[in-house]
Amino acid sequence: MANCITRPIPNTLTCLNLFSGCIACVMAFEAKYDLALAFIILSSVFDFFDGMMARVLDAHSAIGKDLDSLTDDVSFGVAPSLVVFSLFKEMYYPGYMEFMAPYLPYAAFLISVFSALRLAKFNNDTRQTSSFIGVPVPANALFWASLVAGMHRVLISESFHPLYLLLLVCLFSWLLISEIPMFSLKSKSLSWKDNKVSFIFLIVCIPLLVFLKVSGFAAAIVWYILLSLLTWKKE
Repeated sequence: MANCITRPIPNTLTCLNLFSGCIACVMAFEAKYDLALAFIILSSVFDFFDGMMARVLDAHSAIGKDLDSLTDDVSFGVAPSLVVFSLFKEMYYPGYMEFMAPYLPYAAFLISVFSALRLAKFNNDTRQTSSFIGVPVPANALFWASLVAGMHRVLISESFHPLYLLLLVCLFSWLLISEIPMFSLKSKSLSWKDNKVSFIFLIVCIPLLVFLKVSGFAAAIVWYILLSLLTWKKE
């Protein structure tokens, strides 16, 4: 049972998640994509441990649940939106699209909107106790921050059309609220039988991160989605 000392620990970690997320937003707005990625990763760490500590310390609360959702939409909704917003501002626009250049960046905030919808859905969906339905918001945020930080030169080159980025924003916004089952890395044991999919995912992630470096996180999220789809089809 939580006491006056242990009870605030989960919410403190959630607030640290929010603090890191706010810094990530500033870094994203200033187009400092490496730092934005670093603080989104830090937010992910705090997000993982606040839930774990709430379970370990039996310190669950209604306030903590609401605080966690509000925090996550800043760290994993607004922050990646600002990353994409800043990227849109830097992109090369063909002559026939120049009139759209001042307006298209605002499409990035679809990520914030659908992240909020995803979080609200998660809070009220009893199916998502041991796995996920739709892409989790931290995974989506890591995808965007890693993609932009690792492939910035390619994304702002003449070879990458702004509409490609818009389509990618729409795709991942849909994936957030889709009905596609996504596996969770959380487990009560370390056996191969109980964690086969998770182990396969992690094994493939190692070379992705080694060879692709920063953009390896984005590749790992794509691999996560593909593996979830393959697992879903088998079931």
